[in-house]
Amino acid sequence: MITTPKIAILAMGAIVLASNILVQFLCGDWLTWGAFTYPLAFLVTDLTNRLAGPAAARRVVLAGFAMGLICSLIGTQIMGEFGPLVTLRIAIGSGIAFLLAQLADVTIFDRLRSGNWWRAPLVSTLLGSALDTALFFTIAFSAGLGFLEPSNDVGWANEVLPLLGFGPAAPLWQSLAVADWGVKLALALVALVPFRLILRKFVPQVA
Repeated sequence: MITTPKIAILAMGAIVLASNILVQFLCGDWLTWGAFTYPLAFLVTDLTNRLAGPAAARRVVLAGFAMGLICSLIGTQIMGEFGPLVTLRIAIGSGIAFLLAQLADVTIFDRLRSGNWWRAPLVSTLLGSALDTALFFTIAFSAGLGFLEPSNDVGWANEVLPLLGFGPAAPLWQSLAVADWGVKLALALVALVPFRLILRKFVPQVA
């Protein structure tokens, strides 16, 4: 195995930074542009895990977590039309979701690494993505966790509407969560292509 690649740390930092910027811009009714960049963090983690081992992957995760904290701290100081760009609940949800989901991804990948080349990255990313989505949207927007930041009105996120505009009635934040998870599922499949290509470059015997 190779040592922790600096490029992985740089890539993770860039993805987290880009996602924190792009999350401010809407893409349709249910998504932000950040939904399309953030899932790439799982690709970086999985490649590092495969090439350098779980300990190195965890170091990359911690680097991404540190970048996320910096972005959240800066965001809380920037005032937008409706208050800080990053509220306390969003900061807490983002940090907890990223750290736990990525660490879960590392653990699951490591346990499945001896199987078919695609099984570890696919299963770990799918499960990690589900955990990330559930944690972030619940912590950031659920009415039941209002005590985390009483001054933050998340009533807009709890407005009851048809799920994704056509399904059963549900709080708006659940539509946002489902849409976000759908993108993560799609990108988990797409990411298998670069994962395979990069793996073949560094570990030719997997071809």
